[in-house]
Amino acid sequence: MKEMLLLLVGSALVNYFVLVRFLGICPFLGMTRQLDTALGMGLAASLVLVLSAMASWLVYTYILVPLELEYMQIVVFILMIACLVQLLEMVLKKVFPQLYKAMGIYLALITTNCAIMGIALLVVSSGYTFWQTTLFAVGAGLGFTLALAMMAGIREELEFADVPLAAKGTSLALLIAGIMSMGFLGFAGLVPM
Repeated sequence: MKEMLLLLVGSALVNYFVLVRFLGICPFLGMTRQLDTALGMGLAASLVLVLSAMASWLVYTYILVPLELEYMQIVVFILMIACLVQLLEMVLKKVFPQLYKAMGIYLALITTNCAIMGIALLVVSSGYTFWQTTLFAVGAGLGFTLALAMMAGIREELEFADVPLAAKGTSLALLIAGIMSMGFLGFAGLVPM
């Protein structure tokens, strides 16, 4: 039980995929201008992340390895992630049309979000069990959503700050991301990964 909790906390806080491994930078910079949109994107990406990690583990363990087709994992994972994103897009369009419109092109870009593919590849190469894979993906999704929410909160506050014109926009966002990254690297010694 302790090992599972450490895996969850480690993937959420220590192994910050956006801020430490720089996976998922596109939505991190593009979807963090408003907090509600960032939270919607974080939750949608987290859902796809968890489902794709679980599906990737199952397909890899029970189909690719027995058939000795491990070399096909990237192609298979891309197709699975694309299908999951299309399914999520249909559900959001029906159930949450305002969130669907707010996310715009970034919803379709979840398919190419390197954090989703990175987690899928990481869990199969790490030798995790199915439940460890699920917890790792949930923690990674929580960390991704937390990073988006924190960045959005900071960027919303900076809209009203007196920032030099040269520092506005992406340059300031990257500076903030670097400072956030250093802060979360402080957790690295607390949870062994």
